[in-house]
Amino acid sequence: MKEIVDVQIGEVRVEGRKVILQSKAIGSCIAVVAYDASKNIGAIAHVMLPGSAPSGKNSSEKTKYAANAIDAMVGQMAELGSKSDDIEVALVGGGNILNREDDTICKDNIESALELLEKKRLKVRAQAVGGTNRRSVSLDVEHGVISYAEGNDSEKQLWRA
Repeated sequence: MKEIVDVQIGEVRVEGRKVILQSKAIGSCIAVVAYDASKNIGAIAHVMLPGSAPSGKNSSEKTKYAANAIDAMVGQMAELGSKSDDIEVALVGGGNILNREDDTICKDNIESALELLEKKRLKVRAQAVGGTNRRSVSLDVEHGVISYAEGNDSEKQLWRA
């Protein structure tokens, strides 16, 4: 049985072995799920806030922000041998789960992640974002399969390398 590694809010996890990375209870947050098929390296960054961390934040707080989390994820993948050209990405989350008209954090998280990924020239292959339901996501690193569930629905495949 494969080890399951939970990725919590504000956390970045990168694995190059036979594990399943998963992140649950994704509301307005964005899970940036990255995979390098040439090296069998996978990652999830569970992003809570758009943009970059303000100066003065301690290092464990910085990866709650999109720019810092994506930089950390790409850097850690590079340490294991990944090249940016080989990294493909899926996004999950960014839901307005409180159903509030004035809640813009979900939209801001989606836009921030897409803008930052475009600047880094990382290929976004699939998205399950927006709406009003919470989501969960998993990445089978060995097989390069990203699956997600919305609300209480069963998991379905989002993308396969």
